[in-house]
Amino acid sequence: MAATSILDGGVQLFMPEHDVESPELSIVIPTLNEQLTVSEFVRWCHEGLQEAGISGEILIADSSTDATAERALEAGARVLRIPVRGIGVAYREAILYARGRYILMGDADCTYDFRHLKPFVDSFHEGYKFVMGSRWKGSIEPGAMPALHQYFGTPVTTWILNRLYSTHFSDMHCGMRGMTRDDLVAMDLASDSWDYTTEMMAKAVHMGLPTTEVPVPLLKDRTGRVSHHKRVGWSSPWQAAWINMRAMLIYGPDFFLLRPGLVIFVLGLLISLPLSLGPITIGPIRFALYWMLFGTTLTIAGLQAFLLGCIAQVFFDYRGHATRRWLTLFSYTRGVVSAAVLGLLGFACTVPLVVYYISHHEQLTLHAATQDRLGVAGLMLMGIGFSLFSSTLVLHAAAIASRRSLERWGAHT
Repeated sequence: MAATSILDGGVQLFMPEHDVESPELSIVIPTLNEQLTVSEFVRWCHEGLQEAGISGEILIADSSTDATAERALEAGARVLRIPVRGIGVAYREAILYARGRYILMGDADCTYDFRHLKPFVDSFHEGYKFVMGSRWKGSIEPGAMPALHQYFGTPVTTWILNRLYSTHFSDMHCGMRGMTRDDLVAMDLASDSWDYTTEMMAKAVHMGLPTTEVPVPLLKDRTGRVSHHKRVGWSSPWQAAWINMRAMLIYGPDFFLLRPGLVIFVLGLLISLPLSLGPITIGPIRFALYWMLFGTTLTIAGLQAFLLGCIAQVFFDYRGHATRRWLTLFSYTRGVVSAAVLGLLGFACTVPLVVYYISHHEQLTLHAATQDRLGVAGLMLMGIGFSLFSSTLVLHAAAIASRRSLERWGAHT
């Protein structure tokens, strides 16, 4: 047995006596006090690798206070001792030392049967780059999953994910999943906790990775083992759901901004522009200045939402499609010139209202219907111009800031 000390962050890498030289698959597992099951889990991994006919390593990313590391090492796994806890931290550190072309992730509690990892290997060899396990397509042993998770938490959050990202996953919370190492590195994942896996799925969609699901069984916890959720307390599942929901929204904000913003923008224009010519009466309802103000509000809010959606797509555009589309549509010259023209036109529309106000400021009541409508239209145009100008600048800045990720992604595709 040999031990290599890694100076950065106090991380230590321990290698077993019989180490694999050139693994094709790395089984990367974060652990926290899993001494009860880790030895058997490592044996399962060796059996699964043999069944799949692939050369592989087992890399345990451990932050335990018990004998998990020692038992994993004795069973033939590499052990990366990480002083900082957190599933995201463990994965980020472990990926740096994983040597396989493919990465298979999971838990060391023997609830996922790594003796049967062949479907993941077969999917990789078929060309898939992101392979999700699915307990719903596989099986769930009675008592293996709390009813709250099985009938509410996982189905609901999976449904939301599919709506936000236009995907067709059946089990977003399955702990057994695989990915090519290059793609996992290119993702540059930042989450530290349970949201790590949600970020991974969201970015896999943004990257357009060929994706499939394979059925996996979920087994009951071993007698004497307490799950991580139970260790934390009753609030742990709700905290996990909250941070996963946060990740889904953060990595897919354009769902709420792009199309809804465009619809609101067009609706606002349809209300405000006709009213700038004068009141409109439809049946018993008279649409006048107040409705025009409402339409103006919708127009500016909708445009701002749409433009923010464009910028959000650029931040997570690994393939460059959205970036090219929005930079072409909102080129610097076109955006700045259009903003200036709209701003000047809007200013010109407000001049009659300002002149009228100055010339009649001594009157108690002002009746400037035409000037009012022109003034509101002018303010709307100036608001549109300012939003277009500022968003054009931010869009181009976002494209420059995201260029490094795009180049890193393009380097291996």
